[in-house]
Amino acid sequence: MSNSERVPVSLSQGINGLEKVVLREVRGSSAEIYLYGGHVTSWKNEHGEELLFVSSKAIFKPPKAIRGGIPLCFPQFSNHGSLEPHGFARNRFWSIDGDPPPIATNSSSRASIDLILKPSEEDLKLGPYSFEFRLRVTLGPGGDLMMISRIRNTNTDGKPFTFTFAYHTYFSVSDINEVRIEGLETLDYLDNLQNKERFTEQGDAITFESEVDKIYLSTPTKIAILDHEKKRTFVIRKDGLPDAVVWSPWDKKAKAMVDFGDEEYKHMLCVEAAAVEKPITLKPGEEWRGRQELSAVPSSYFSGQLDPQRVLQSS
Repeated sequence: MSNSERVPVSLSQGINGLEKVVLREVRGSSAEIYLYGGHVTSWKNEHGEELLFVSSKAIFKPPKAIRGGIPLCFPQFSNHGSLEPHGFARNRFWSIDGDPPPIATNSSSRASIDLILKPSEEDLKLGPYSFEFRLRVTLGPGGDLMMISRIRNTNTDGKPFTFTFAYHTYFSVSDINEVRIEGLETLDYLDNLQNKERFTEQGDAITFESEVDKIYLSTPTKIAILDHEKKRTFVIRKDGLPDAVVWSPWDKKAKAMVDFGDEEYKHMLCVEAAAVEKPITLKPGEEWRGRQELSAVPSSYFSGQLDPQRVLQSS
């Protein structure tokens, strides 16, 4: 093992010379974060298996956002406002924050990086977007990936600042037909394929057999994604993010995206911790925090079936 592979945090050049931060945990898990977009593009377990999906056709070239990983949707989710879809944080260059304010966390991991984004002159022309966005990405001792976003209104003219937000996480799955989501049953959702009309989820787990683009409302702090073929369960834990967006583009949408392979929809699923239905408004000086923690655990089996309740009930 080389010295660089032992270092918990390192900076290197990624695709097309874009700078990236590499986090490594002593047991072998890792994560990569591009300064372009403050964008997590890789999260691997201790066996070196990639847990996030990044398209083979992703364009690592500004101003195009990177297709896959964990794009940050801010200050606008999708087309919920007048800005470009998903806002501008995902296609701006972030800086490493050398002196971040203290943050209460139960992790003592050294594999952690703090990034900061401040608006450009061009951003300020789009509206009252005077803010500081601080992002901490931490790789925990067990390989869990934690992201904490802190957004502060720095307007000096007394104007409030309103935004929507999402961690647009692309999970890598074996086969979308063999995946189900637990934790969103019986909840209301807005269906983006039907003009954001409101419905109530029926049945047990959520499974996939066609395009899905829904915003689930008032969701629990824990959601599980069960990959039957890989016998793996992703668990999302979240705070400050009441909504959960579920997106599977399916075949027609996949073919329409230039930076996405025609068949790649079968091997990815987006489940996004978000604050969309009720936009967040900060007065000058106020700060909002949104946290997401991802873990991947072996699925437990019971009578040949996945047993999601054990995952959801365990802490």
